[in-house]
Amino acid sequence: MSEIGGGTRAQPPRREPGEWERDLLTRLAFAALTEQRRARRWNTLFKLGVLGYLVALLVISLPGDWMDMSPTARHTALVELSGLIAPETDASADRMVTGLRAAFEDEDTAGVILRINSPGGSPVQAGLINDEIRRLREKHPDVPLYAVITDVCASGGYYVAVAADRIYADKASVVGSIGVLMNGFGFVEAMDRLGVERRLLTAGRNKGLLDPFSPLRADEVEHVRGMLDTIHAQFVDVVKRGRGTKLKDDSALFSGLIWTGEQGVALGLVDEIGSAGYVAREIIKADKVVDFTPRRGVLDSIARRLGAAIGEALALRAGLADLRDFQLR
Repeated sequence: MSEIGGGTRAQPPRREPGEWERDLLTRLAFAALTEQRRARRWNTLFKLGVLGYLVALLVISLPGDWMDMSPTARHTALVELSGLIAPETDASADRMVTGLRAAFEDEDTAGVILRINSPGGSPVQAGLINDEIRRLREKHPDVPLYAVITDVCASGGYYVAVAADRIYADKASVVGSIGVLMNGFGFVEAMDRLGVERRLLTAGRNKGLLDPFSPLRADEVEHVRGMLDTIHAQFVDVVKRGRGTKLKDDSALFSGLIWTGEQGVALGLVDEIGSAGYVAREIIKADKVVDFTPRRGVLDSIARRLGAAIGEALALRAGLADLRDFQLR
């Protein structure tokens, strides 16, 4: 014991040799265990978060009526045709045919509405959809199909619509554009001014058909115009087959012009002004509407867009020519 200012202070207990090392190791071991438990908790929370995110994506990608557990009843089947009609799009023939078949084959379907909002697209894809609608109508004669136009039903979109029993539209809808086009650009004069020499090697005299960096040849133009006229004649035949005597005797109908839905009724392009709700309620007499439109999953849509962007970038990098397809527009 020692005295300081009249008081006393206890001496720390003496440690046995090696005792402080054991104490340090014990403390380190407990700290490591605590850190491992904390890491496991965060790992579990992270996994639960990822699982919740994936479940949310799955729910979003499911059809809107997937939670409807009510007993089945007569309903109006809805199939949406929206956007450009082309392969690998939401309005491709494969996707539209899948939805239409499911709609017709459902035993509770009272009628089908094909709701269209499309500027047109591939004549091949539009023709495949038109053919399938006609086949399904013959196979299921008791199930009517009505085309309902929202904003636009032009060219290829109208090619599809004429296969329906009747066509409905809004008074301000855009209808028509019964024509075919093939477009591109010419850069011959620009290259001359810039002093750029075009070097195009082909095996086959017409392999460089409509090359944008070479002057147009009269025989090329004549050949392409012949193809456009043939496809246009096919389009006109399909429209006349679908609309029959409803069409007015007006040559402008097949000139590529467009009209409002109200004008379309007067010209015989449209049967009546009406919405999808009106058709389901008043024409089909089945208020309940079930959507049979094939939907892409969220991850599928992201991957598709990413793949398309990468493909375009690679094509541009490789200097590939952009040859436009024939379009019903």
